[in-house]
Amino acid sequence: MLGAIAGARERIALEIYWIESGAIGERFIGALVDAASRGVEVFILIDDFGSSELVARDRRRLTAAGVHLACYNPLRFRLGWGNLARDHRKILLIDDEYAFVGGAGISDDFDGADGWRENMLRIEGDCVADWWSLFAHNWQRWSDCACPATRSRPAGDMPGRVVAGPGRVGRRPLERAAVRDIARSCRRVWLVTPYFLPPLRLRQALVNACRGGADVRLLLPAEHSCDLPAVQAAGQCWYEWLLRHGVRIFEHRLGVTHQKLLLADDRVLIGSANFDRWGLRWHLEADQAVHSRVIAEQTAEMLDRDFAVARELDFEDWYQRSFVARLRERFWGRIEALGARIAHRRRVAHVRREQSGGHRGRLDTTDP
Repeated sequence: MLGAIAGARERIALEIYWIESGAIGERFIGALVDAASRGVEVFILIDDFGSSELVARDRRRLTAAGVHLACYNPLRFRLGWGNLARDHRKILLIDDEYAFVGGAGISDDFDGADGWRENMLRIEGDCVADWWSLFAHNWQRWSDCACPATRSRPAGDMPGRVVAGPGRVGRRPLERAAVRDIARSCRRVWLVTPYFLPPLRLRQALVNACRGGADVRLLLPAEHSCDLPAVQAAGQCWYEWLLRHGVRIFEHRLGVTHQKLLLADDRVLIGSANFDRWGLRWHLEADQAVHSRVIAEQTAEMLDRDFAVARELDFEDWYQRSFVARLRERFWGRIEALGARIAHRRRVAHVRREQSGGHRGRLDTTDP
């Protein structure tokens, strides 16, 4: 990513939930400032909450160099529950040449041998134009500076498309794409996510794939390697039911796993979306869908190495877990379900107000 920034000739766009000041942040800020100084147009859209640790000094350094900097959904007391709507995307666009998409933040947490486990995908071809269109649609809501449209490039040799969400009220493109890919699978369904709070349709799709004879596996964090224990406990309330129906669950034990990835036969879905109700229905997310045997096999080889060092849960052992563990799962599961219902209702109300008011810079969670 740093090499691509250094080679940019015309423009760069960075849409990022998590960027913070530090050693990694300094390398990216320096590269972006250098690009702006040689005449490259640089657009950066950060999430106001997720990037709260990007200090004012670094923000001033960017804007002083001519970088166009904007914040998604600035935190305001009057927004109330509307503050929960965040831009969780991690996208870097370079000219009309490259798009980088995945789940890695620009943070020291992802650096070094003990850094968080994550993936980014580099994209070339006509999908890059789609990523620019997605960025420009969101950018124009939060900045007065125009972002020019991209020029399309020759198509690549791998079928793929951009999947972004949430969609308009009642539409869930990321959830629909994941469920559809799982339903089409005959051989394997491997899902990796750090926060497993699956909606009903996704849970049912995983079990149905098992019944159809597919190798269904989940790679999730172990208790000591999860950065949000309450979220993990809420998701664990589904482990027993999934294990009983043949889903294999593995716990990643070497550091924190932050990957967001679905491998379904020869289809890969990779990006910023956690496979939970919040990411699939509330936050702004974006994934690249690829249908390619080459990419699928490379992904399988990579995940094989992760599964090899993970611990597989046994149904009988899990069934014998303590009453306290069950109580914790049920408590946090109900808290999460209640929060998700309230958030969904608030999102519907905000989107309807936005559609009737039409003011730029207010909360807008709809995408093309």
